[in-house]
Amino acid sequence: MKFAARLVFGLGFILAGIYHFINPEFYYPMMPGWFPAPEVLNFAAGLAEVVLGAALLFRPWARLAAIGIIVLMVLFIPVHVYMIQVGGCVSDEVCLPLWGAWVRLVVLHPLLIAFTWWVKPD
Repeated sequence: MKFAARLVFGLGFILAGIYHFINPEFYYPMMPGWFPAPEVLNFAAGLAEVVLGAALLFRPWARLAAIGIIVLMVLFIPVHVYMIQVGGCVSDEVCLPLWGAWVRLVVLHPLLIAFTWWVKPD
């Protein structure tokens, strides 16, 4: 069961990472203005998601990949906080109700971190 969950989660991360390259304009408005070089950060985030998602699929790398994904999720926290600061909407394409932005930060994000820890091999 853990392998199936890891497979789905890893593939999801790979697809999310690829989307950084397909539609980078989707991600730029989410970045707070104080973030340097949004293009570079978007590229790095996409690459990290693809590499870590792929590594999660291979048992010898899965534990390290899970730790990397958790670190990446912690690094994404300022983006979630920024979404709350701007009322949930950063563009026409990226708009959540404010309560949704809070749920994403306070509920969904910690659950994804916990799930990442759970799917790693022991």
